[in-house]
Amino acid sequence: MNPLWTSAAVVKATAGACAGTWVASGVSIDSRSVKAGDLFVALKGPNFDGHAFALAALKHGASAALIHEPVKDSGEYHNRLVVVKNTFAALQSLAVAARTRANARIVAVTGSVGKTGTKEALRLGLSFLGKTHANEGNLNNHWGVPLSLSRMPADAAFGVFELGMNHPGEIAPLSRMVRPHVAVITTVEAAHLEFFNSIVEIADEKAAIMDGLEPGGTVVLPRDNAQYPRLVAAAKSAGCKNTIGFGASGDAVARLLSWSLTPDGTQVAAEFDGERITYDMIVSGRHWALNSVAALAAVRAMGCDFHRAAGALSRLDAPPGRGARSLVQLAGGTLLVIDESYNASPAAVRVLAETLAQMHQPVGGTGGGRLIVVLGDMLELGSAAAALHAGLGPSLKAAEIDIVFTAGALMEHLHKALPAPMRGGHAKDSMSLIPLVIAAVRAGDVVAVKGSHSSHLESVVAALLALDATRGAGAVMSPPRDGL
Repeated sequence: MNPLWTSAAVVKATAGACAGTWVASGVSIDSRSVKAGDLFVALKGPNFDGHAFALAALKHGASAALIHEPVKDSGEYHNRLVVVKNTFAALQSLAVAARTRANARIVAVTGSVGKTGTKEALRLGLSFLGKTHANEGNLNNHWGVPLSLSRMPADAAFGVFELGMNHPGEIAPLSRMVRPHVAVITTVEAAHLEFFNSIVEIADEKAAIMDGLEPGGTVVLPRDNAQYPRLVAAAKSAGCKNTIGFGASGDAVARLLSWSLTPDGTQVAAEFDGERITYDMIVSGRHWALNSVAALAAVRAMGCDFHRAAGALSRLDAPPGRGARSLVQLAGGTLLVIDESYNASPAAVRVLAETLAQMHQPVGGTGGGRLIVVLGDMLELGSAAAALHAGLGPSLKAAEIDIVFTAGALMEHLHKALPAPMRGGHAKDSMSLIPLVIAAVRAGDVVAVKGSHSSHLESVVAALLALDATRGAGAVMSPPRDGL
């Protein structure tokens, strides 16, 4: 197997200096998870300094360490230190070098909601067509993207990169680093409004993914979104002549025709430029169906066999915190737990409610019981936060959600706005909410848990899974994969 990096290649890419010769099979910035053969990059930030852990990384098997400050007691490891001017800049240089040497076809994905699901659909679909590399988990920011690029093997056939942002000006430099052949914008919604004056500004930031688009590239845009005309105009301004609209509307080139829940997930019927296909996934909901249509549109734009990619989606499972479903065995039957605890936005909560509305009929062996939603604060919504939280009420009522539990100061606005019969209980935080939720659930219920990551609703999920009467843990319907 060819090494990911040689000492000579690292020195050349980073303009560094190293006295030794070695090869690296991976790149790491975390000494706690460093693997034998990794190149450890000692990043330095306001609250951490990787140089303090460089020696430990080398002792745990790292091939070398990239540093810009002296490492105390390096002694025998001196020849495995690469000295550069700045380790973060060096990591970016490694990323650029990895992209330059690659012959892979590259897809970049961004959007207010659904970018991780779309990335995973692309990763899975393309992996059936050739060697595919993608960023792990949510490594989608200013350091996660260069780290992910630096890990891309030179012989990869495809690369899939999720690009995220919190503030203006973050997407464009990431796109210029990734240089995608196809760019996907999943949707534009009210997320990160704390740092943007309007949804229009969010649309402009998402459109910046086109800044790095390769000549002759294609952009896949959300046809049903209110910002679609603005995104199309941005594509024209960027010189992108190839645009594909995806969605459920009649004039979408990549069109979701129908979706339906099955005991195992979702069945999808879609049309691509007039060609109809059907496929199954073991994830549930219209949002997953739309994500898959966007992903297949991107596969098709690359000239690849999107029929094979669609077939591969039967293995697409939801990552923990992003829709993973678990059956919990209770004394009188089963409880279905849907774990959406990783993040939340108003649009994502509405999509979850729409999916749950389909579960009034028995799905996954739940027996058609009550629909229960547990919600935590949605962050980074700025001055509109209170109204956006309270405004979730109509969607939850329309979906005929039976009980809503809320946690956090912002979610209290929703709690007060709900009709009394829907109020399951409110608490100041997730830990205080657990006893209320546990006391309420019963066999046959469907319980969906969703909130921003810092709301820590994963603790509620863990408490629900611990109710399992036979194994002490939920029987996971969609087994999570490592690194998601």
